[in-house]
Amino acid sequence: MPTPLDRFRQNKDDFFKDESDSPLTPEQIDRFEKLDYFPENPALRFKLALDREAVSPEPVMLDTTTGTQQRFNPAGKIHFEVNGQPVSLTLYREHGRGRYFLPFRDATSGQSTYAVGRYLDPQEASDGLITVDFNYAYNPYCAYNGDWTCPIPPDENTLAVPIEAGEKAFTLDG
Repeated sequence: MPTPLDRFRQNKDDFFKDESDSPLTPEQIDRFEKLDYFPENPALRFKLALDREAVSPEPVMLDTTTGTQQRFNPAGKIHFEVNGQPVSLTLYREHGRGRYFLPFRDATSGQSTYAVGRYLDPQEASDGLITVDFNYAYNPYCAYNGDWTCPIPPDENTLAVPIEAGEKAFTLDG
């Protein structure tokens, strides 16, 4: 029986192959089979407190892949361990929208994952904790097609440790 993560990945592959608003070019769609992912890694699934006091509430401008900037509101920091190493990341809220946004780079960036970084959309649980599951980490659309504009993870969200979960670098070899 497929897991929720398996279904998520299959739905994404289907979207990329079949939908008119896929980020892939028509030429890429013709050759596309599936995206490449790390195996599910339960050690990279967390329920974390959001340290709202650790950030200024002032909006920030993040650079994008096309040289523009996008406005985000810092929501707080999350603190956790990966392979015994303590790490912290800043969560943002898109300006004018409520969802959390976590852009990050890690030791896999430019190796087995997209060089610019990956994204995650953490969810707030009813108990106020933030669910951060790196198995759902994904490439921004600019990883597939340079016509897209994507925020670049800020330096403070660059980790020295590898996050070996989620989507790998895009190739048409899938």
